[in-house]
Amino acid sequence: MKAIGVLVSGRGSNLQALIEEARAGRLGGEVGVVVSNVEGAPALDKARAAGVPAVVRDHRGKTREEHDRAVLHVLQDHGAQLVCLAGYMRLLSPAFLGALPHRVVNIHPSLLPAFPGLEAQRQAWEYGVKVAGATVHLVEEALDAGPIVMQEAVSVRPDDTADSLAARILEAEHRLYPRAVRLLLGGRWHLEGRRFIADQEPA
Repeated sequence: MKAIGVLVSGRGSNLQALIEEARAGRLGGEVGVVVSNVEGAPALDKARAAGVPAVVRDHRGKTREEHDRAVLHVLQDHGAQLVCLAGYMRLLSPAFLGALPHRVVNIHPSLLPAFPGLEAQRQAWEYGVKVAGATVHLVEEALDAGPIVMQEAVSVRPDDTADSLAARILEAEHRLYPRAVRLLLGGRWHLEGRRFIADQEPA
């Protein structure tokens, strides 16, 4: 069974979606370890409740490279073949990404390349777009800029607030992330330049 490592900093709702799909046998692998840079992050409790090893590696007092090496050692010790960012609020160093080429993936609450960075849902709502959504992408050094694996559109309703739009985008994330992880673990994909090509879409 292929092992997934999940990096978290907060509540862990996307982590929970991955755990539930793995438990149902629909992920193509299992969540092997969860690592957080924040002691007391609610995501750690979700991992422990599911029987998944939960590890804290505090970034304070360390350089980005030192912290990333510590996290990488945990992932390697647990045999992680794919690393999923789920609300992980840190940029990864070139050394970390170089150790896991095309094996680090993130989910972002917008249709990239629109609205990268923080509070993407609010950015989209304030801009007045008619369609928002979620994107799963491979992670590169630049923020929210890696090849796009999958996207799901979410229509913006006339009566939406930034919060109600964010809630519906989060529901889309929970559907989208497990599908993308299943595709990545299956290995039936390739890159053409920065274009991600699925040789076979997951069911």
